[in-house]
Amino acid sequence: MLEVKKAKLILEDGSEFIGKSFGYENSVAGEVVFYTAMTGYPESLTDPSYTGQILVSTYPMIGNYGVPKDDSHNGVFEYYESNKVHISGLIISDYSFEYSHWNAIKSLGEWLKESKVPGLFDIDTRALTKILREKGSLLGKIEFIGEEIDFVDPNKENLVAKASIANKEVYGDGEHKVVLVDCGVKHNIIRCLLKRNATVIRVPWDYDFTKEEYDGIFLSNGPGDPEMCNETVVNIQKALNTEKPIMGICLGNQLLALAAGASTYKLKYGHRSHNQPVLLQGSNKCFITSQNHGYAVSPGTLPDQWEPMFTNVNDETNEGIRHKIKPFFSTQFHPEASSGPTDTEFLFDDFIENIKKSKQ
Repeated sequence: MLEVKKAKLILEDGSEFIGKSFGYENSVAGEVVFYTAMTGYPESLTDPSYTGQILVSTYPMIGNYGVPKDDSHNGVFEYYESNKVHISGLIISDYSFEYSHWNAIKSLGEWLKESKVPGLFDIDTRALTKILREKGSLLGKIEFIGEEIDFVDPNKENLVAKASIANKEVYGDGEHKVVLVDCGVKHNIIRCLLKRNATVIRVPWDYDFTKEEYDGIFLSNGPGDPEMCNETVVNIQKALNTEKPIMGICLGNQLLALAAGASTYKLKYGHRSHNQPVLLQGSNKCFITSQNHGYAVSPGTLPDQWEPMFTNVNDETNEGIRHKIKPFFSTQFHPEASSGPTDTEFLFDDFIENIKKSKQ
């Protein structure tokens, strides 16, 4: 009979859930958030936007297709969104100890142990998610017997500085030179740009990219509070004085808004799913999108020369902004959407078209 060690998930409101360990056995603390995607846990766990967070899956069974190979091409992983697991802990209902998939090389539990990330199963995730929906994202901790720790609020530190690269890196040799400001970038953003004949110049979050020779600027996704990234905002403000095209995703949307003069705020429990509907401004076109963020742009604070580009149909929060004249736009959702859906990947084409026009 399989023996598993028990541990507790404790929330700051005093709620406690007893679960069974299938990952690394070490106490951790962070912000407890939930996501509703049915598939794509290898992509989600390696998404740098989850830095500092204990992730709760609302889909009941996790692990049945294992973990894929860590193949890479030109320095970019084919099946992961970064070079490591970024979550602080994983909470699920039912763990599949047996896995089957043509591309799997190990179990989810083995991967978590290698990555030194704890995971608990046999948790009532429906009851847990109900608490998070009613009270909002809460601080929490996974505690093993004899390893009591304090709560930690990851949003009080600069998570982007932890998720970003330390030095400039270059990918591909395409026609269009794109500076990618890495605030915790997903690798599929790099894949999407390389596929569109770009040379990707990936730079740290606080790097003065305005000194580079480039055709366009890409502002990546990333974790935490956008107001922690003042250096990035200052550099974006310099770029706004030019005509070079800019595109942003997720945190990039918030940073572009801050640089333009708007403000941001923390959502009650954020958007973390593969099924968020967004409406294109001035049309009846609705797209299904993948999202992972806890902060949003306050559209009423946008300056006159800016306007909302997309709006969330569920709660009417901002899902993107654009400049009325210059080729600057950003989305709160993920158009590259690994592990799906890909309804809005055409926005990468729009960005490249803006670059082509600016060269004429």
